[in-house]
Amino acid sequence: MWAIGDTFLADLDVGQSAKVIGIGGKRLQRMKLLDMGLTPDTHLEVKRLAPMGDPIEVALRGYVLSLRRDEAKLVRVEVDAS
Repeated sequence: MWAIGDTFLADLDVGQSAKVIGIGGKRLQRMKLLDMGLTPDTHLEVKRLAPMGDPIEVALRGYVLSLRRDEAKLVRVEVDAS
């Protein structure tokens, strides 16, 4: 499973880019996120956060996706070095 120190999509700030490493959660949650394009090795960038931090707007695969913070906490990422 996940280890201490892992980074998740919900941890990223606006403007940060990352690569999807894995998806956690229950089977239906994983399938939903995978169907939305959050598959391993997909590069993404956090575009905006709502004023209260939920939802999170992410650009990937040529479109923009809005995710609830609870969903973003299931997406393990590797932050791009810049």
